[in-house]
Amino acid sequence: MPARDGQRPARATTGERLARYREKREFERTPEPAGEAARRGEPGAARFVVQRHRASRLHYDLRFEIDGVLVSWAVPKGPTLDPTVRRMAVHVEDHPIDYIDFEGVIPAGEYGGGDVIVWDAGTWEPHGTGDPFAAVAAGELHAEVHGQKLHGRLVLVRRGRSADRDGKDEWVLLHKHDEYAVQGWDPEDHPLSVLSGRTNDQVKADPDRLWRSDLPAGEASVALRPRALAGPGEDELLALDALGDSGTWDVFGRRLRLTNLDKQLFPGPAGEAAITKREFIRYAAQVAPTAVPYLAGRALNMHRYPNGAGEKGFWHKQLPKHAPEWITRWDNPEADPGETSTYLVVDEPASLVWVANFGALEWHAWTSLTDEPHLPTYALLDLDPGPSTTWADVVLLARLHRDALRHLGVRGYPKVTGQRGIQVWVPISRGPTFSDTRAWVEQLSKAVGKVVPELVSWKWGKHERGGLARLDYTQNAINKTLVAPYSPRAAPRAPVSAPIDWDELDDTTLRPDGFTVRTVLERVAARGDPFSGALIADQTLPPLD
Repeated sequence: MPARDGQRPARATTGERLARYREKREFERTPEPAGEAARRGEPGAARFVVQRHRASRLHYDLRFEIDGVLVSWAVPKGPTLDPTVRRMAVHVEDHPIDYIDFEGVIPAGEYGGGDVIVWDAGTWEPHGTGDPFAAVAAGELHAEVHGQKLHGRLVLVRRGRSADRDGKDEWVLLHKHDEYAVQGWDPEDHPLSVLSGRTNDQVKADPDRLWRSDLPAGEASVALRPRALAGPGEDELLALDALGDSGTWDVFGRRLRLTNLDKQLFPGPAGEAAITKREFIRYAAQVAPTAVPYLAGRALNMHRYPNGAGEKGFWHKQLPKHAPEWITRWDNPEADPGETSTYLVVDEPASLVWVANFGALEWHAWTSLTDEPHLPTYALLDLDPGPSTTWADVVLLARLHRDALRHLGVRGYPKVTGQRGIQVWVPISRGPTFSDTRAWVEQLSKAVGKVVPELVSWKWGKHERGGLARLDYTQNAINKTLVAPYSPRAAPRAPVSAPIDWDELDDTTLRPDGFTVRTVLERVAARGDPFSGALIADQTLPPLD
């Protein structure tokens, strides 16, 4: 890029300038955009963006639109309006224009893995030159920026080559003494995204969109979950409260006949009232917009407890004939005589309310879709503790699986079971059979088990395991299910199988049954849904040999 012998630097094509960017990324796994052809000559001012990026270390990425790419610098301490401060900036590879509004999570194991927010954005123009490409090549760029946080003139000056193996240029970033200068201005005092108004923590827990680099740029921004689903309104909830022990409730555009609303289904926490069927149905309605995407298109195995969690329950798979006509159902073409022939499919929130009223305290959906029941969309890791397994042991096993998946560059999504264990769901593109996923999970878990053989038994029968944990790869089979995200469990306090973030494994207050129908909704409202990335079934399981 630098000029030689006083000559004007030759301009590389956009493809040539993005070659280094592409070399560092494996686009079948990363959600970052691969980049389209340069879009020169677009009307309007050139754009700039600053992305707050928590990778191996926190830094800010300052990017200017120049000649069809984003010319980029990594600024460890971030840009500032303080004219007395000099910031180190490392000139990194050009990025594609499509990256300019990327906000989300780059998978662990990929180059730059971490969470990203659009910290600032706006337009800019070069100062003192009509050719910013040449200015960058010469080692000094003056930029007038018009952002939502940054205003005024930024100056970037090349200082020399860095000592790292990439040989990146080290630059100095400063703000001029102009009308926009503010002494003491710290970017960390302004942590919110200008795109979504959220912090890095919030985006990490619940990213809105995923970039699919294997798709054209115009289609690459994929919603991680359907956000059009809305919960019941205040009037609908008040109508539920106003019903007697039985009555008709209009919710989600459906009319549902509810019964035995005052029946106690779960013993309450110490010092609190029991959880009634009315409260359980209220929970099902409120959690439905978050939970239904994990159930939609899948046959549901209902674990029913008509007399409450204190009595023995039973599995109910056959959809009863009295179910409303509007409920989606699936006729299993492979059902033998005496087997379940017609399953319920929870394709809308009202269906989940019906399930709750039917006494199904637990919701277990198939891990394949009804259109291809023999092709799973998840590989399942079930960390099943034995009588001698402590919670600390379970957390250690989960951390080891976390490290293994990160090493492989595979996205996995953990959740506590609501009982004693932890499960990890790995979303995959359809293609592998259940035999394939079972073999892959078996190989992965046995590799993990070798690290802590004193904690794990591979014996089939519980009485043969000596109280040790089982890493149960056999759950990867047709019609085998694990409890769905946000499903309650039939136990006192109505614990919930709650998705968690991997970092929560390091939280000493985490418990496998610590989230309940009375607490988990507030958590989702505050932190979002950390499981939402599991809805994108886009991964290929790498070989483990």
